[in-house]
Amino acid sequence: MRILSGIQPSGTLHVGNYFGMMRPAIELQDQGEAYYFIADYHSMTSITDPEMRRRNTLDVALDFLACGLDPTKSVFFIQSDVPEVTELTWLLGTVTPMGLLERCHSYKDKQAKGLAANFGLFAYPVLMASDILIYDSNIVPVGRDQKQHVEVTRDIAIKFNQLYGKVFIIPEPQIRDEVAVVPGTDGQKMSKSYDNTIEIFGEEKPLRKNGQPPTGGTQVRCGQEHCHSVIEANGSERCCHRLRKPPARRRPRLRRFKEGAFRELLGILRRSTRSTG
Repeated sequence: MRILSGIQPSGTLHVGNYFGMMRPAIELQDQGEAYYFIADYHSMTSITDPEMRRRNTLDVALDFLACGLDPTKSVFFIQSDVPEVTELTWLLGTVTPMGLLERCHSYKDKQAKGLAANFGLFAYPVLMASDILIYDSNIVPVGRDQKQHVEVTRDIAIKFNQLYGKVFIIPEPQIRDEVAVVPGTDGQKMSKSYDNTIEIFGEEKPLRKNGQPPTGGTQVRCGQEHCHSVIEANGSERCCHRLRKPPARRRPRLRRFKEGAFRELLGILRRSTRSTG
């Protein structure tokens, strides 16, 4: 089984990167052939300063290794070190319907957030398909927000195989339910594009400030539910027991409960980085 995953060097790594991509990747490196890359081509849709991209690429590599990635168990590389991926992108683009790309919600979301529309942003799923297919990947660990891109990859590969014979393996997405989408400080998906991230290696005081619950009904509830699911999956029995109490019994000490839950989340992150280091 060959596993492939990538991470963009578009800024300082955050908790969403860790729970959404890095931790699953580290755990999977013992379960098959693991190929992990730093997606510097993809970062060109948001970063135009080449020196910043080089610096971010080095920082991502160092942080990933610090969190427990073992280069003796996985292939760890920079996307642009294999330039053939851009050649394959063109080949795949010739069989990719425009309608397939127009339906991708990631492009629509970024446009709605005010990011400038360009071909790189629009054709992002084709480059991602090339990343996956060029290495004969079987499994692609992704967050729920990236599942559609893996489905696009499958559609492109099936179409290509129909036209030219069985060339590509059809990959499968792998999504961890407890961290399918990691909410940011405003309740939306945590993303550097939305300026709502919590840094992995940030100082505790700013982390506490950034980690305060956002304001706004549905998004707050979604964020709380996600935090509860992470604690249930990874936290101490004592904290899990408190979470299982009816909300009415938690309300009199709500502030202390929130502080305790936040400390538990910090502890989970620290234990995870230590155990994989």
